[in-house]
Amino acid sequence: MFFLFGFGTKQQDLGPGDVRPCPRCGNTSQWTRMRQFRQLSVFFVPVARWRRRQFEVCGICGNAIEV
Repeated sequence: MFFLFGFGTKQQDLGPGDVRPCPRCGNTSQWTRMRQFRQLSVFFVPVARWRRRQFEVCGICGNAIEV
């Protein structure tokens, strides 16, 4: 019997976030809202997702802050 499965971390872009200063680079920019999760798929179909979190990423330096 042959099973084709995959395991990994996925990220989804949820659109624009707030406009605010970054604590790391100090620039004020448009942040991007992202969702990250771990996923198990069997035959390219997602079966289970866990460890979900949402965060915003600075548009200049890439610093991420969990929301």
